[in-house]
Amino acid sequence: MSLSNHITMVSRGSSPFVAIPVFPSRFFRHSCIFINTDSGIQKPQDFKGKKVGAPEYSITAAVWIRGMLQDDYGVKTHEMQWWVGGQEETGRKERVALKLPPEIKVTPIADDKTLNGMLESGEIDALISARAPSSFVKGSPKIRRLFPNYKEVEMDYYKRTKIFPIMHVLVIRRALYEQHPWVARSLYKAFSEAKERAIGAMLKITNTHAATLPWLFAEVEELKSLFGADWWPYGIEANRHVLETLIRYMQEQGLIERPVKVEELFAPNVVGEFKI
Repeated sequence: MSLSNHITMVSRGSSPFVAIPVFPSRFFRHSCIFINTDSGIQKPQDFKGKKVGAPEYSITAAVWIRGMLQDDYGVKTHEMQWWVGGQEETGRKERVALKLPPEIKVTPIADDKTLNGMLESGEIDALISARAPSSFVKGSPKIRRLFPNYKEVEMDYYKRTKIFPIMHVLVIRRALYEQHPWVARSLYKAFSEAKERAIGAMLKITNTHAATLPWLFAEVEELKSLFGADWWPYGIEANRHVLETLIRYMQEQGLIERPVKVEELFAPNVVGEFKI
Protein backbone atom coordinates (compact mmCIF):
# COMPACT_ATOMS: atom_id res chain seq x y z
CA MET A 1 0.00 0.00 0.00
CA SER A 2 1.09 3.60 -0.61
CA LEU A 3 2.87 4.65 2.57
CA SER A 4 1.71 8.26 2.28
CA ASN A 5 -1.93 7.21 1.93
CA HIS A 6 -1.59 4.92 4.95
CA ILE A 7 -0.14 7.76 7.02
CA THR A 8 -2.96 10.09 5.92
CA MET A 9 -5.66 7.62 6.92
CA VAL A 10 -3.99 6.91 10.26
CA SER A 11 -3.78 10.64 10.97
CA ARG A 12 -7.53 10.94 10.36
CA GLY A 13 -8.36 7.90 12.48
CA SER A 14 -10.03 6.23 9.53
CA SER A 15 -7.63 3.52 8.37
CA PRO A 16 -9.13 0.06 7.84
CA PHE A 17 -5.58 -1.32 7.88
CA VAL A 18 -2.68 -1.89 10.23
CA ALA A 19 0.82 -2.10 8.83
CA ILE A 20 3.83 -4.23 9.55
CA PRO A 21 7.33 -2.78 8.99
CA VAL A 22 7.95 -4.57 5.70
CA PHE A 23 8.67 -2.24 2.79
CA PRO A 24 8.36 -3.98 -0.61
CA SER A 25 9.02 -0.79 -2.58
CA ARG A 26 11.80 1.73 -2.03
CA PHE A 27 13.10 4.13 -4.66
CA PHE A 28 15.33 7.17 -4.95
CA ARG A 29 13.25 9.68 -6.90
CA HIS A 30 15.74 12.17 -8.32
CA SER A 31 15.46 10.25 -11.60
CA CYS A 32 11.69 10.84 -11.67
CA ILE A 33 11.64 14.59 -12.30
CA PHE A 34 11.07 15.50 -15.94
CA ILE A 35 11.08 18.99 -17.44
CA ASN A 36 10.12 20.66 -20.70
CA THR A 37 13.27 22.05 -22.29
CA ASP A 38 11.52 25.38 -23.00
CA SER A 39 10.42 25.83 -19.38
CA GLY A 40 13.43 27.85 -18.29
CA ILE A 41 14.30 25.22 -15.69
CA GLN A 42 18.03 24.58 -15.55
CA LYS A 43 18.43 23.73 -11.87
CA PRO A 44 16.14 22.71 -8.98
CA GLN A 45 15.85 26.27 -7.66
CA ASP A 46 14.17 27.24 -10.94
CA PHE A 47 11.05 25.30 -9.91
CA LYS A 48 9.81 28.33 -7.97
CA GLY A 49 6.71 29.69 -9.70
CA LYS A 50 6.52 26.82 -12.20
CA LYS A 51 3.58 24.61 -13.16
CA VAL A 52 4.33 21.08 -12.00
CA GLY A 53 2.29 17.99 -12.80
CA ALA A 54 1.83 14.86 -10.70
CA PRO A 55 -0.59 11.94 -11.19
CA GLU A 56 -1.86 12.60 -7.66
CA TYR A 57 -0.71 15.24 -5.19
CA SER A 58 -0.68 12.66 -2.39
CA ILE A 59 1.35 9.84 -3.97
CA THR A 60 4.40 8.88 -1.94
CA ALA A 61 6.85 9.58 -4.78
CA ALA A 62 5.58 13.16 -5.06
CA VAL A 63 5.82 13.69 -1.29
CA TRP A 64 9.46 12.60 -1.28
CA ILE A 65 10.36 14.75 -4.30
CA ARG A 66 8.72 17.87 -2.86
CA GLY A 67 10.47 17.26 0.45
CA MET A 68 13.82 16.87 -1.25
CA LEU A 69 13.28 20.07 -3.27
CA GLN A 70 12.56 21.92 -0.03
CA ASP A 71 15.31 20.49 2.17
CA ASP A 72 18.11 20.43 -0.39
CA TYR A 73 17.24 23.34 -2.70
CA GLY A 74 14.97 25.69 -0.73
CA VAL A 75 11.92 25.28 -3.00
CA LYS A 76 8.76 25.08 -0.89
CA THR A 77 5.62 23.27 -1.98
CA HIS A 78 3.45 26.40 -2.07
CA GLU A 79 5.95 28.11 -4.36
CA MET A 80 4.90 25.82 -7.21
CA GLN A 81 1.54 25.44 -8.98
CA TRP A 82 0.30 21.85 -8.93
CA TRP A 83 -1.64 20.12 -11.69
CA VAL A 84 -2.92 16.58 -11.15
CA GLY A 85 -4.50 13.92 -13.33
CA GLY A 86 -3.77 10.97 -15.58
CA GLN A 87 -0.24 10.78 -16.90
CA GLU A 88 -0.92 8.64 -19.96
CA GLU A 89 -4.69 8.13 -19.75
CA THR A 90 -7.41 10.62 -18.91
CA GLY A 91 -9.59 10.55 -15.81
CA ARG A 92 -7.28 9.76 -12.90
CA LYS A 93 -8.44 11.14 -9.54
CA GLU A 94 -6.97 11.41 -6.04
CA ARG A 95 -7.48 8.19 -4.08
CA VAL A 96 -7.56 10.01 -0.76
CA ALA A 97 -9.53 13.24 -0.39
CA LEU A 98 -7.30 16.28 0.06
CA LYS A 99 -7.68 18.83 2.87
CA LEU A 100 -4.96 21.30 1.94
CA PRO A 101 -4.15 24.73 3.38
CA PRO A 102 -5.16 27.63 1.09
CA GLU A 103 -1.59 28.56 0.15
CA ILE A 104 -1.11 25.22 -1.65
CA LYS A 105 -2.81 25.33 -5.05
CA VAL A 106 -3.72 22.00 -6.68
CA THR A 107 -5.74 22.00 -9.91
CA PRO A 108 -7.16 18.91 -11.67
CA ILE A 109 -6.32 18.88 -15.36
CA ALA A 110 -9.09 18.89 -17.98
CA ASP A 111 -10.87 15.59 -18.51
CA ASP A 112 -9.56 15.31 -22.08
CA LYS A 113 -5.92 16.03 -21.18
CA THR A 114 -2.99 13.96 -19.93
CA LEU A 115 0.06 15.14 -18.03
CA ASN A 116 2.33 13.60 -20.63
CA GLY A 117 0.70 15.62 -23.40
CA MET A 118 0.70 18.80 -21.33
CA LEU A 119 4.40 18.38 -20.53
CA GLU A 120 5.36 17.90 -24.16
CA SER A 121 3.22 20.85 -25.32
CA GLY A 122 4.56 23.12 -22.59
CA GLU A 123 1.24 23.56 -20.77
CA ILE A 124 3.07 22.42 -17.66
CA ASP A 125 6.76 23.00 -17.04
CA ALA A 126 7.64 19.79 -15.23
CA LEU A 127 6.32 16.40 -14.19
CA ILE A 128 7.11 14.33 -11.12
CA SER A 129 5.97 10.75 -11.31
CA ALA A 130 6.83 7.20 -10.37
CA ARG A 131 7.00 6.38 -14.10
CA ALA A 132 8.80 8.07 -16.96
CA PRO A 133 6.37 9.81 -19.35
CA SER A 134 5.99 8.15 -22.74
CA SER A 135 7.24 11.30 -24.48
CA PHE A 136 10.58 10.91 -22.69
CA VAL A 137 10.72 7.16 -23.34
CA LYS A 138 10.15 7.79 -27.06
CA GLY A 139 12.97 10.32 -27.13
CA SER A 140 11.09 13.61 -27.49
CA PRO A 141 13.63 16.46 -27.74
CA LYS A 142 11.24 18.57 -25.66
CA ILE A 143 11.63 16.43 -22.52
CA ARG A 144 14.64 15.72 -20.33
CA ARG A 145 15.42 14.74 -16.76
CA LEU A 146 16.18 17.46 -14.23
CA PHE A 147 19.09 15.31 -13.03
CA PRO A 148 20.66 13.48 -16.01
CA ASN A 149 23.35 12.18 -13.61
CA TYR A 150 20.70 10.94 -11.20
CA LYS A 151 22.67 7.97 -9.84
CA GLU A 152 25.50 10.22 -8.71
CA VAL A 153 23.00 12.70 -7.19
CA GLU A 154 21.05 9.95 -5.45
CA MET A 155 24.18 8.35 -3.99
CA ASP A 156 25.25 11.74 -2.63
CA TYR A 157 21.75 12.23 -1.18
CA TYR A 158 22.00 8.92 0.66
CA LYS A 159 25.49 9.64 1.96
CA ARG A 160 24.27 12.95 3.39
CA THR A 161 20.87 11.91 4.74
CA LYS A 162 21.01 8.10 5.17
CA ILE A 163 17.52 8.09 3.63
CA PHE A 164 16.51 5.36 1.18
CA PRO A 165 12.94 6.52 0.48
CA ILE A 166 10.13 4.09 1.29
CA MET A 167 7.21 3.97 -1.16
CA HIS A 168 5.01 1.07 -0.07
CA VAL A 169 4.30 -0.73 3.19
CA LEU A 170 2.70 -4.11 3.82
CA VAL A 171 -0.73 -3.83 5.46
CA ILE A 172 -3.29 -6.17 7.00
CA ARG A 173 -6.99 -5.50 7.20
CA ARG A 174 -7.71 -4.27 10.71
CA ALA A 175 -10.66 -6.64 11.12
CA LEU A 176 -8.43 -9.64 10.35
CA TYR A 177 -5.68 -8.40 12.67
CA GLU A 178 -8.09 -7.87 15.55
CA GLN A 179 -9.43 -11.39 15.09
CA HIS A 180 -6.02 -13.02 14.57
CA PRO A 181 -3.26 -10.72 15.93
CA TRP A 182 -0.62 -13.43 15.48
CA VAL A 183 -0.83 -12.84 11.72
CA ALA A 184 1.25 -9.66 12.00
CA ARG A 185 4.31 -11.32 13.54
CA SER A 186 3.97 -14.35 11.32
CA LEU A 187 3.95 -12.22 8.17
CA TYR A 188 6.87 -10.12 9.39
CA LYS A 189 8.89 -13.27 10.01
CA ALA A 190 7.99 -14.77 6.62
CA PHE A 191 8.84 -11.63 4.65
CA SER A 192 12.08 -11.10 6.59
CA GLU A 193 13.23 -14.64 5.89
CA ALA A 194 12.28 -14.29 2.21
CA LYS A 195 14.32 -11.10 1.94
CA GLU A 196 17.34 -12.76 3.54
CA ARG A 197 17.10 -15.64 1.06
CA ALA A 198 16.86 -13.24 -1.88
CA ILE A 199 19.89 -11.25 -0.74
CA GLY A 200 21.76 -14.46 0.00
CA ALA A 201 21.16 -15.64 -3.54
CA MET A 202 22.68 -12.44 -4.90
CA LEU A 203 25.77 -12.84 -2.73
CA LYS A 204 26.34 -16.47 -3.65
CA ILE A 205 28.91 -16.95 -6.39
CA THR A 206 27.81 -19.72 -8.74
CA ASN A 207 27.83 -20.35 -12.47
CA THR A 208 24.46 -18.56 -12.79
CA HIS A 209 23.19 -15.16 -11.68
CA ALA A 210 20.23 -14.61 -9.33
CA ALA A 211 19.10 -11.83 -11.69
CA THR A 212 19.69 -11.21 -15.39
CA LEU A 213 22.39 -8.58 -14.80
CA PRO A 214 25.87 -9.27 -16.21
CA TRP A 215 27.74 -7.39 -13.46
CA LEU A 216 25.46 -8.34 -10.60
CA PHE A 217 28.30 -9.07 -8.17
CA ALA A 218 29.92 -5.70 -8.86
CA GLU A 219 26.57 -3.99 -8.23
CA VAL A 220 26.11 -5.87 -4.97
CA GLU A 221 29.62 -5.00 -3.81
CA GLU A 222 28.94 -1.32 -4.55
CA LEU A 223 25.68 -1.50 -2.59
CA LYS A 224 27.41 -3.07 0.41
CA SER A 225 30.11 -0.40 0.42
CA LEU A 226 27.46 2.34 0.51
CA PHE A 227 24.66 0.85 2.61
CA GLY A 228 26.33 -1.91 4.59
CA ALA A 229 25.25 -5.54 4.65
CA ASP A 230 21.50 -4.81 4.72
CA TRP A 231 20.66 -2.32 2.00
CA TRP A 232 16.90 -2.94 2.22
CA PRO A 233 16.11 -2.94 5.95
CA TYR A 234 12.79 -3.95 7.45
CA GLY A 235 11.74 -3.13 11.01
CA ILE A 236 10.89 0.13 12.75
CA GLU A 237 14.15 1.22 14.37
CA ALA A 238 16.26 0.72 11.25
CA ASN A 239 13.82 2.97 9.37
CA ARG A 240 12.69 5.39 12.06
CA HIS A 241 14.49 8.43 10.63
CA VAL A 242 13.11 7.67 7.15
CA LEU A 243 9.54 7.34 8.46
CA GLU A 244 9.82 10.46 10.62
CA THR A 245 11.12 12.45 7.65
CA LEU A 246 8.20 11.37 5.46
CA ILE A 247 5.72 12.25 8.23
CA ARG A 248 7.33 15.70 8.54
CA TYR A 249 7.10 16.24 4.79
CA MET A 250 3.44 15.26 4.79
CA GLN A 251 2.62 17.75 7.51
CA GLU A 252 4.58 20.51 5.76
CA GLN A 253 2.78 19.73 2.50
CA GLY A 254 -0.69 19.86 4.06
CA LEU A 255 -1.48 16.15 3.78
CA ILE A 256 -1.84 15.56 7.52
CA GLU A 257 -3.10 17.97 10.15
CA ARG A 258 -1.19 16.52 13.10
CA PRO A 259 2.18 14.87 13.62
CA VAL A 260 1.77 11.10 13.56
CA LYS A 261 3.98 8.95 15.76
CA VAL A 262 5.79 6.18 13.93
CA GLU A 263 4.34 3.59 16.32
CA GLU A 264 0.79 4.57 15.30
CA LEU A 265 1.39 3.21 11.81
CA PHE A 266 2.05 -0.38 12.80
CA ALA A 267 0.35 -3.31 14.48
CA PRO A 268 0.96 -2.99 18.24
CA ASN A 269 2.48 -6.45 18.56
CA VAL A 270 5.24 -5.67 16.03
CA VAL A 271 6.17 -2.25 17.45
CA GLY A 272 8.69 -3.79 19.83
CA GLU A 273 11.73 -5.19 18.07
CA PHE A 274 11.91 -8.96 18.22
CA LYS A 275 14.10 -11.78 16.99
CA ILE A 276 13.04 -13.87 14.03
